[in-house]
Amino acid sequence: MDTTATTLENLFAQLGLANSTKAIEDFIQTHQLTEDTNIAKAPYWNEAQASFINEALRNDAEWCEVIDQLNAQLHQVAAQ
Repeated sequence: MDTTATTLENLFAQLGLANSTKAIEDFIQTHQLTEDTNIAKAPYWNEAQASFINEALRNDAEWCEVIDQLNAQLHQVAAQ
């Protein structure tokens, strides 16, 4: 059983990305998505990252809430 806490920091680690607070803030600021871009289809994910996000969302996995949080932050400019 996976007991990893589903936090934004751990999601970034799971995706193989730097997961410090500063690294996450920088990523979000430099990787904004347009309103019509699905997070799993973002052009900057590699195949494994996109697959993880897509499968988690499709299976309503524990990561969904954190992925939704990241999704909202990646679309914050588009929402303004």
